[in-house]
Amino acid sequence: MTPEKMTMMANQIATFFKSQPGDDQPSRIAAHINDFWDPRMRAQLSEHVAQGGAGLDPLVIAAMAEIRVPA
Repeated sequence: MTPEKMTMMANQIATFFKSQPGDDQPSRIAAHINDFWDPRMRAQLSEHVAQGGAGLDPLVIAAMAEIRVPA
């Protein structure tokens, strides 16, 4: 997947959870990504964040602490 498409998808998830009540949005974003993104996608997201996370919503970057990245 292109980095642009991955960024768009991750940001769409963040946008949805921003509209939900509560202050646990990063955890909910991480749970969604862990449930629905395959390991390659999660690895790509992790690499993108490690390189600065250009274009990613800050909530996605915060969610990385709870996203399961394959070894």
